[in-house]
Amino acid sequence: MAVFETADLTAASYSTALLGLVATSVLLLLGTSWVKRSWKLPVTLCALAALVGIGAVYEARAAWAASQMVPVVYHYVGWAISMPLQVLALFFFASLFGKLGMGLFWRLVVVSVLMVFVRYLGEAGFMHATLTFLIGLVFWLYILGELFFGRMDEAVRGSLNEPVQRGYFWLRLIVTVGWAIYPLGNFITSFGGYVDDGSLSVAYNIADFLNRMAFGVALLATAMLDSEGERHD
Repeated sequence: MAVFETADLTAASYSTALLGLVATSVLLLLGTSWVKRSWKLPVTLCALAALVGIGAVYEARAAWAASQMVPVVYHYVGWAISMPLQVLALFFFASLFGKLGMGLFWRLVVVSVLMVFVRYLGEAGFMHATLTFLIGLVFWLYILGELFFGRMDEAVRGSLNEPVQRGYFWLRLIVTVGWAIYPLGNFITSFGGYVDDGSLSVAYNIADFLNRMAFGVALLATAMLDSEGERHD
């Protein structure tokens, strides 16, 4: 087992993120028994996203221990799975309160996967960095458009359910503000000539507390409030 120096902030951030994701995964899996049946799928998808994060962070931590650097592939393999899972969790969240077509489902799947994949191609040098950055940005903006102005937003607003509307507000705010770290990191590495000395990995690990952990906990809290309200009715 690797032994890290006390002042190794990068290693500490990986260990903290790893333990936080483990705790979040357990909480969400337990939480599937605390909500009504219709909420179980969105909560489970968030749990799966956290579980994927555990594997990705563990591998990246091992890479840091071995070479004091983390190749970009270690970040992107986790994002390529967890981010589409979270987008689908939002889709199934909104589908509880209004009919959403399968066309939207598949568009969200394809766009969320390509959003991550094209950024990887740019950072790995397989495609022109400017082109992939712009394409990835367009895909992210498309997802935000669906969340704020599309059928998903209409379904949630039409529910007239205050806890659900409040929860949806915070979830899409995380996708807007928290996920901004990824194109920002892509921009810094692709155009700023930045070579990650561990600082960017620390930023990504801190972002995990919002983007993977807080996202899942916020969705679980919304599901529990909605389930509790139904029991009281």
